[in-house]
Amino acid sequence: MENILDMTITELKGLLRKKEISSVELTAFYLERIKKYDGEILSYLRTTEDYALDMARQADTKIAQGEDAPLLGIPFGMKDILCTKGIETTCASKILKGFIPPYNATVIEKLNQAGYVHLGRLNMDEFAMGSSTENSAFQTTKNPWDVSRIPGGSSGGSAAAVAAGLCVASLGTDTGGSIRQPASLCGVVGMKPTYGRVSRFGLIAFASSLDQIGPLSRNVSDCATILNVIAGYDPLDSTAIPQKTPDYAASLGQDIKGLRIGIPREYSIEGIEPDVKKAMAESISLFEKQGATAVDITLPHTEYAVATYYIICTAEASSNLARYDGVKYGFRQTGKDIIDMYKKTRLKGFGKEVKQRIILGTYVLSSGYYDAYYGKASKVRTLIRRDFDEAFKKCDIVVTPVSPTTAFKTGERTEDPLTMYLSDIFTIPVNLAGLPGLSIPCGFDAGGLPIGLQIIGQPLDEARMLQAAYVFETERKVKKIPDKYSAKT
Repeated sequence: MENILDMTITELKGLLRKKEISSVELTAFYLERIKKYDGEILSYLRTTEDYALDMARQADTKIAQGEDAPLLGIPFGMKDILCTKGIETTCASKILKGFIPPYNATVIEKLNQAGYVHLGRLNMDEFAMGSSTENSAFQTTKNPWDVSRIPGGSSGGSAAAVAAGLCVASLGTDTGGSIRQPASLCGVVGMKPTYGRVSRFGLIAFASSLDQIGPLSRNVSDCATILNVIAGYDPLDSTAIPQKTPDYAASLGQDIKGLRIGIPREYSIEGIEPDVKKAMAESISLFEKQGATAVDITLPHTEYAVATYYIICTAEASSNLARYDGVKYGFRQTGKDIIDMYKKTRLKGFGKEVKQRIILGTYVLSSGYYDAYYGKASKVRTLIRRDFDEAFKKCDIVVTPVSPTTAFKTGERTEDPLTMYLSDIFTIPVNLAGLPGLSIPCGFDAGGLPIGLQIIGQPLDEARMLQAAYVFETERKVKKIPDKYSAKT
């Protein structure tokens, strides 16, 4: 049998349907791999073994009865930010330790209907605030390609688990690059859909106008399969787009002759590693060989993106995180009165990065500063969106690096927040503009660390983005799992 780790969801479903493997066996295979390898990688905060095997048994029963569903019997890891009924959901924060949601997020509900198997909860930066998964209150996840390095963030656990073959696929969230950047640094496919394409109901909010849920997988086909399941209108989310979703898998395999690829001149900045530049040039050349045309474009307000983002996201974080007061759920410290209880609970419950962002956000929203900071940032955000609108008159997709560098060493940037924040310089504009973006592996640097290529699509045009990514993946075959973790067991 072909190595299970190299199979797409469609291929795995074929094995399940033909009874060549059962969902219980497939689930046990991944649970054993987690036991064998995750002690080193630390991608899972906790596994849900009994729950997973029960879901797998139910899937096998349905398969035996001739039933079918898009993800029936397929084991997933889940970023610990999505409310899952009856399963502790902490956002990698002490303040939510012990919180067991009484309901499912809409995406979890859709995965349940599609027949998935829930392997466990994946580590992340606390409340999704970070680019390295070093801000988790519980553990620091390692990069499977080099365990002395970070996996990216905030969906670092999700990317590392997929890269090491500890789940078939996972869901992450992306507020400023938190799916695409770890996907790039761990050498997997990661996608942020258009804002509003996937319901945020049941997602524990960080910055509500920027957050979006999306898939991480080892191939483009799986990414499309998962998006087919989770995308679509949801009346429980007031920002969900009331528009029918296409079949994303249907466009895979079509050629890209005549496709216009925008190359933004503002993304050629100092600080891009030579190997990243080289991989970019080779990637553009590959697209051209497949019949696409490279077009120079300009995104003139790019230089303001990082500053704009850190005003908007901290302001929204300050508002969203005000609910964690030790009264209704989660962690609580006793105090001499209610204000003292609030202070002690938040002081011990929140980590340093979260407290830093709440303080910044409260400041930019405060009386006398709102117009100078948040008001102005909102206007610049509109200019960034208009830059893309103008650029898309000349091109169909935009291609850029995901990150200026490959994965950096653990601890290397923790005392330098500005350098850490700048690692998201190529991903942040996509969130500010509400566009879809995808990271696909495009090669390795001289040290054997993965490099990701970013494909940015027009609003609601995930299908064309996936089509281009599929052509790229087919032509440029890049190893997806490090040798150490690529064994069939």
